Amino acid sequence: MQVPAAKENILKKIREALVQTTPVPFAESNDPGFVFQPASAELEVIFAEEFNKLQGKFIFCLNRQELTEKLEQVIREFQFNKIYCLEQQLIPPAMVFPENAGYTTNLKDCDVAITGCEYLVARTGSIVMSSAQLSGRSSSVYAPVHICIAHTSQLVYDNKDAIAGIKNKYLNNLPSLITWATGPSRTADIEKTLIVGVHGPKEVFVFLVD
Repeated sequence: MQVPAAKENILKKIREALVQTTPVPFAESNDPGFVFQPASAELEVIFAEEFNKLQGKFIFCLNRQELTEKLEQVIREFQFNKIYCLEQQLIPPAMVFPENAGYTTNLKDCDVAITGCEYLVARTGSIVMSSAQLSGRSSSVYAPVHICIAHTSQLVYDNKDAIAGIKNKYLNNLPSLITWATGPSRTADIEKTLIVGVHGPKEVFVFLVD
């Protein structure tokens, strides 16, 4: 079958373009350095500022004892009675739930889900989670309120640092799901009215333990 002259001309140009190198018009844009400015303060401070801008609730704990006290206080204040948590090693052993409050195995009807995370990204105020955690894919999405318990060792500055950390941790067995949660769920209608909590939790807490 004979190829039409016009088509052959186009294919010829494509072949020539593929074998010829084209100079990069802005060579400096290939600099592998930071696109954003490096961290100018402690990562804890940067994360807290960015997370609060996203309407998240940030709580810093000096140690596990303070985590126990502040977690009990939040559960009591917000009247979280049905607590869903598959990673129960996150909960301090000294934790005392208010009366009528305790664990539930029913995610659909829970008041709050408590999870850990892979990393916290300071620059964007994001929580990085994966399917390798016991919490799986759904705990931080379907619960009306999400509480994340993390440690300062899990803080990184940028997304690329989190990705590198996950690759080093799991090597050739990467989790089937890696997700970034950046504040409570938000959406806007055609009139630009912002609505919180439509496609995910309406409130997100991060307890950061030093």
